[in-house]
Amino acid sequence: MQRRYDFLVIGSGLAGLSYALKVAHQGRVALISKDGLEESNTRYAQGGIASVMYPPDDYEKHIEDTLISGDGLCHRDVVEMVVREAPAQIEALIDWGVEFDKKPDGHYDLGREGGHSYYRVLHHKDNTGEEIQRKLVRQVRNHPQIDLLEQHFAVDLITQHHLGKHVSRQNGDIECYGAYVFNLHTSKVLTLLSKVTVVATGGIGNLYDTTTNPEIATGDGIAMVYRAKGIIENMEFVQFHPTALYEPGVRPAFLITEALRGYGALLRTTDGREFMENYDKRGCLAPRDVVARAIDNEMKKRGDDFVYLDGTHLEAQGLRENFPNIYQKCLSLNIDITKDYIPVTPAAHYSCGGIKVDMNGCSTIGRLYAIGEASCTGLHGANRLASNSLMEAVVYADRAARHSLKQAGQVAYREDIPEWDYSGTTYPEEMVMITQNFKEVHQIMSNYVGIVRSNLRLERALKRLEIIYNETEELYEKSTLSQRLCELRNLINVGYLVIKMAQEMRESRGLHYTLDYPRKKSGREF
Repeated sequence: MQRRYDFLVIGSGLAGLSYALKVAHQGRVALISKDGLEESNTRYAQGGIASVMYPPDDYEKHIEDTLISGDGLCHRDVVEMVVREAPAQIEALIDWGVEFDKKPDGHYDLGREGGHSYYRVLHHKDNTGEEIQRKLVRQVRNHPQIDLLEQHFAVDLITQHHLGKHVSRQNGDIECYGAYVFNLHTSKVLTLLSKVTVVATGGIGNLYDTTTNPEIATGDGIAMVYRAKGIIENMEFVQFHPTALYEPGVRPAFLITEALRGYGALLRTTDGREFMENYDKRGCLAPRDVVARAIDNEMKKRGDDFVYLDGTHLEAQGLRENFPNIYQKCLSLNIDITKDYIPVTPAAHYSCGGIKVDMNGCSTIGRLYAIGEASCTGLHGANRLASNSLMEAVVYADRAARHSLKQAGQVAYREDIPEWDYSGTTYPEEMVMITQNFKEVHQIMSNYVGIVRSNLRLERALKRLEIIYNETEELYEKSTLSQRLCELRNLINVGYLVIKMAQEMRESRGLHYTLDYPRKKSGREF
């Protein structure tokens, strides 16, 4: 069954939702979500969105903080563009109904997080992402030009390869004509043709045992673009949030926002000793890669499973008012954050790599854009500065919208696209094999490709992942289509990319820390 749209948006986080709202006035939009619209990585973003708002902060200071955090690998022109365009996009969010906390005098109550030299993080208590998601979903649901395809899973992008044409990744002739989309209710595959396709599928957190990402974060967009021969880059830079609530066996791990450290909370070992000053003069407000490695090192030295985050010295009412969700979650575990230490551990949180795009969100495949965490814009470099991700998502959604509105009027639908080929999918899926392979992927990536790596660990990870890849591809060829099988296949693809790019990175830089190569000196060495 074929359907035609001017714009096809795959993903329903901040990037996908805001893009859809900005193009819907000039064409029909299909917005795909493999869950409900309300479920996305955006929803779980507690801390906030960074933007220069008031003096003495200014653009140059935000730019410099971003460059320092990115450890020499940011694209300066991208950083300057995103930082300077952020305030206008904050106003767009406010126009859509998003509310940010204010002080009694009417000024925004700005927070500060690791790596920021000034208070510039807008927030809505400790559930900023949920506030943004809720307000944008309301706008999208009420828009007459946007068709919502919830519980639909994008299986593959449609390119010349589906017409029997072999196109290389290098020649620049690949174009995207839409996507094959699996209806999770009917188990039928729709052929969605589009003039413009946008990948906004979020991150890869479920490569790992412990992650703050929801279960849907399986790298689907990155894997689809890789299979379509688009360029993927910087996948070795996987950011681990330093402070997820230690709650063994619970997925996703509950995030303890960095804003709590910005508010004054301190990291301590299990015997109560502060330790961050031993690693960086910025202490608990050092960039995330530094803090995560420090915690990892302390845990390994002591044989502990967690460290503590201590806010007991802070004013109790302020803690309860500013961090109500964290307070209630911890209280449900008999932890009163005004009196008790919070057990925390690093968790996979954000991918700084992804689909290579230019400053308009254009991928290396024609008519295909990528925005949000699935993309690699050059903003984050080797390590993302806290709260820059939501800023990047909304700025690039705006730039992609403006650019693609022009392109949509210049292209036509491809007429000779075949329907989905169901042949070879008559065998029932082996769910036990899928479940087991998921577990093995988590173990491989967590044990060998985590916060600290080595050549030996990466080599072992690749060998073991290749076995699972072959098993899964064989299963995919003969099994009925299912969401879990497709997600497993995508995770294996992105896991391979993380490992291979980590092997090619012959130095320690940013989020890629290896025992086999010395760390290059940068502006962050003290």
